[in-house]
Amino acid sequence: MPCRSIKLPDDGEACPLGLAPTSSTTATLVLGDILAVCMLERKGFSKTDFRQRHPGGKLGAFLQKVSDLMHTGDDMPLVGEEASMQDALLTMTSKMLGCVGIINKQGELLGIITDGDLRRCMSPQVLTEKAADVMTRNPKTIAPDVLAAEALNTMNNTGKGITQLFVVNNGKPVGIIHIHDCLRAGVA
Repeated sequence: MPCRSIKLPDDGEACPLGLAPTSSTTATLVLGDILAVCMLERKGFSKTDFRQRHPGGKLGAFLQKVSDLMHTGDDMPLVGEEASMQDALLTMTSKMLGCVGIINKQGELLGIITDGDLRRCMSPQVLTEKAADVMTRNPKTIAPDVLAAEALNTMNNTGKGITQLFVVNNGKPVGIIHIHDCLRAGVA
């Protein structure tokens, strides 16, 4: 295959003396960007490819998905809708994520009790109630395949200052993501 060259125009430098490389360096940078973008498109390079090749960089961190950062399995603070507030508090405390999710018998997320909810409803009889009676119904949730940056945005822009989101698939919790998970991962 014959070697081809790309010739940039020689319109002189922007430097008033015409000596310092200014216009020529900018044109070379533009040409490099054009070639890089063309190759990205030609090879079908995706956000996933970028994240895999640059996981430690700021852009790679920004492209992480919720599923990459979420707590799963036994790390999720969950109790059944019949659980007592005492059980809910013990679960919330042991998981250290600032909340507990309330699920029905089918495993669907019904509601959430947060540290803030507890402060607002604190009374001598709160421990005698069921978790389902205290919970906030229909909490904000997020899907596992969403970018973690979107989860962070959702937490920041709810107007309520939430610090965690349950990650759901078909209404069932598959994980939980905390704002600190996003910050530790460099998403912000």
